[in-house]
Amino acid sequence: MLNVLPFALCCKSNALSSWNGSFEHPFVTALIDGSLSRDRFRFYQMQDARYLEAYADVCSILSTRFTSPSDKLWFIEGAKMALIVEQQLHSEYGKQLGYSPHDIAALELTPNNRAYQNHLLSCASHGSLLKGLAALAPCPWLYSEIGIKISERPGGIPADHPYRDWLLTYADPSFVTYTNELLFFLERASEENGAENHQAAMEAFDLSVKYEWMFWEQAWNLQKWPI
Repeated sequence: MLNVLPFALCCKSNALSSWNGSFEHPFVTALIDGSLSRDRFRFYQMQDARYLEAYADVCSILSTRFTSPSDKLWFIEGAKMALIVEQQLHSEYGKQLGYSPHDIAALELTPNNRAYQNHLLSCASHGSLLKGLAALAPCPWLYSEIGIKISERPGGIPADHPYRDWLLTYADPSFVTYTNELLFFLERASEENGAENHQAAMEAFDLSVKYEWMFWEQAWNLQKWPI
């Protein structure tokens, strides 16, 4: 289960409307019940593969903000997880859905994806450590909550569910553990930063939650640049 600490809870409460919106988004509900179309899932997976590259960059940047070797290593391992472990999942779905690593590399980022990546990178590079962590936290936290909700459903995930492997990734206890550890870093940073940094961090968290919803939205609508 998730161990939500006080500052993280404040961040979530501040962003609650947007937070709940992800669970109600038609992309998420269709993904969970298995009715999501292959073209929408393919669109999501390809954009997500590029997002994970930025997630790894953010983890790498944040690792430089710590003095403890063990803390640095934790964030370096987080970058590795994004680049290797999760991309293995994308590789398998690439075979099923008809895209290759070359297609991922040549992919044009959607407006929503590009904006989300820029937000994360800006917070990690130019904000306080607390702000960088707050911007990063919604992604794994939201996915963990989705995974937990799925794992608690009677009967679990059917063997013939078309997106079973994806759902199992985020229902895995090791992913929940990763999220809990990230929330611990967030809490510790909130205690070490003055109150003047708390509001900016909460705003960064809220914006990331909105971008998470927009990530579902872009895939649902197969977003393209309007010009």
